[in-house]
Amino acid sequence: MQTTKAALVVDDSRSMRRMVSAALAESGFDIIEGANGAEALHKAAGRAVSIVITDFNMPVMNGLSLIRELRALPEHRFTPILMLTTESKDSMKAAGRAAGATGWITKPFKPQQLIQVVNKVVG
Repeated sequence: MQTTKAALVVDDSRSMRRMVSAALAESGFDIIEGANGAEALHKAAGRAVSIVITDFNMPVMNGLSLIRELRALPEHRFTPILMLTTESKDSMKAAGRAAGATGWITKPFKPQQLIQVVNKVVG
């Protein structure tokens, strides 16, 4: 019996959410989308997800705040979380790691690259 994998995709850009979601759906993930951190946190509450992929810069709640909030929830303490962002400075990456990010992918990205990283961290 195959277990369902779910991915939470969070980005304020609809086109970016669609591109990431399409790549993950092709790899067998059920997709949950959020347009900002607050919406994603609400959708993730009480739900098991295999991975979270979030942008850094978003209105309402940014990616770092989302990661901190998710890590505070028992069901998401060990969920792999990838930052997918245009931010590439080492200080930003360090802030992401400190918040609890599992990994970092810089935009623009290739869908195949994203799937390789996802498969590494989801297992």
